[in-house]
Amino acid sequence: MPVNPMNRREFVQKSAVTGAAVAVAGTVGAGSAQAAEQGHGKPPKAPKTWSFSILGTTDLHSHVFNWDYYTNAAPVDSKGNTYGIARIATLVKNIRKEKGAGRVLLVDAGDIIQGTSLASYYASVDPITGKDGKRGPKHPMAIAMNEMRYDAAALGNHEFNYGIEVVRTFEKQCKFPLLGANALDAKTLKPAFEPYTVKHIKVPGAPDIKVGILGLTNPGIALWDKDNVNGKMTFTGLVEQAKKYVPRLRALGCDVVFLTDHSGLDGSTSWGDSLPYVENASNLVAQQVPGIDAILVGHTHVDVPTYTVKNETTGEDVLLSEPYCYGYRLSVFDFELELERGCWKITSKTATTLNSNTVQEDPRITELLTADHNLVVKYVNTAIGTCTTAMSTAEACWKDVPAIDFIQQVQMDAVKAGLSAADAALPLISVAACFSRTATIPAGDVTIRDVAGLYVYENTLYGKKLTGAQLKDYLEFAAKYYHQVPVGTAVDTATLTNANSFWDYMYDMAAGVDYEIDIAAAEGSRIKNLSYNGTAVADDQVFVVAVNNYRANGGSGYPHIAAAEIAYASTNQVRDLMVAYATAKGSIDPSTFSATNWKLTQGGTPVF
Repeated sequence: MPVNPMNRREFVQKSAVTGAAVAVAGTVGAGSAQAAEQGHGKPPKAPKTWSFSILGTTDLHSHVFNWDYYTNAAPVDSKGNTYGIARIATLVKNIRKEKGAGRVLLVDAGDIIQGTSLASYYASVDPITGKDGKRGPKHPMAIAMNEMRYDAAALGNHEFNYGIEVVRTFEKQCKFPLLGANALDAKTLKPAFEPYTVKHIKVPGAPDIKVGILGLTNPGIALWDKDNVNGKMTFTGLVEQAKKYVPRLRALGCDVVFLTDHSGLDGSTSWGDSLPYVENASNLVAQQVPGIDAILVGHTHVDVPTYTVKNETTGEDVLLSEPYCYGYRLSVFDFELELERGCWKITSKTATTLNSNTVQEDPRITELLTADHNLVVKYVNTAIGTCTTAMSTAEACWKDVPAIDFIQQVQMDAVKAGLSAADAALPLISVAACFSRTATIPAGDVTIRDVAGLYVYENTLYGKKLTGAQLKDYLEFAAKYYHQVPVGTAVDTATLTNANSFWDYMYDMAAGVDYEIDIAAAEGSRIKNLSYNGTAVADDQVFVVAVNNYRANGGSGYPHIAAAEIAYASTNQVRDLMVAYATAKGSIDPSTFSATNWKLTQGGTPVF
């Protein structure tokens, strides 16, 4: 399947030509209409051709401005990239001005209300759902997207991180529909959100162009946010629901059927066989469901300007585009149509992505959201204690470092305090991943943003029971994160990790047990010398494992953990527990919890 990106110069040249033609046509049409009104001419003939555009964002993750709340500064990018919906707003305004607002639709593909300290603040600190009997504030993303006049947005999986009440409140605050044709009410199996919306492109003297926009979300919500949705909502496959709703949109007379879906391009799945549906199914939807013209893709945080998939039934090309996350890029779909026997037919369709670093932040969005932004900056810079020694995650992906041990200690303390007497007698361990290689806890004052930079997700905490044999399987699964490096071959940390598309957030390290990972060995036989308190772990030995809810519910496809017996469960977020730990102790002292209990080896020889 070919990838045919249109470069920016070609796009600008084409847009300039199209814009000029539209301007001329508009002038002629206006003059003819005026002459007809004055009785000096006939009404203009209906146009035979028309063009319009659909603009798309995805995975904005509440990035309003080009600002990193974790570093308290504008992000530094070697290529000059910038992000934020405020810059996207400028691009959108420019395109509407160029092409005419009536010829432009604006759509999002999900993951809107989670991902920054701004998002956390309006979900937990001053929640949009209200607090202490008081009505909550309006979400900054709802304010921005309403001002930008979005036409629709698909639900992302992270929309459910804070629970259904938060996403429902956000939905009410938006002046556009949140679409999710495969998000169903668990009892009725009817759509819990609007499946689609139909927009009309007005054409003077001719029938409207009807554009059906179908929204699909990720089935993984059922795993990743099981605690929030279980028994309330269920999530089916994208292909299955598209087969139901695309024909319905065609039956409604839609000339163009456009999908916005929070699902990647390549047909891959991170959860193994835990669900019967594909995680990244956009290419499969395009291939297997007839009647789709184009798809705005989300979820995978990559920039794919244009991608074409041939439908196996009709032989027609389906156009796909995924803009890079956070507002780094904006997808632009351009459609040209011709009127045939009273019906509009697509004669041409192209897609590309635009870089938000070519424009400044929109003054109106800046005006609307600066106060919210400043409030969150002040909040995250609140000191909560001190740290005796600086901790960093720079080497956390190949060394046991104190920064990750801090997470492990907090998790174990919380689980230990909540165990029954019988379970408290079992050995307690913890597993955690490195979410950012640039996180630091400084020596001296520690702020909320320091902790938030180390633990960037809204995960809650579980204690689950695994046997020694299951624990070894779990760690073997984690060890596939490393590329195999034979004995005698130099180890380069730049190429050592992320084998098998196993990303950093997917790689769990364990605390409370000692073990080695032999990177010279084949996958499946890398865990060596697994022991607890100096004694080899027995296959039937039972452990309580402190683990976040994402992993506990099957995220990343780890074996055994999703089906394991629950010894402890909490709705408290791990990040909040870390803040509470620092606040209660007043000082974080790594010497009280840091221990090198795992290491990489090559044939038994330590690597570092």
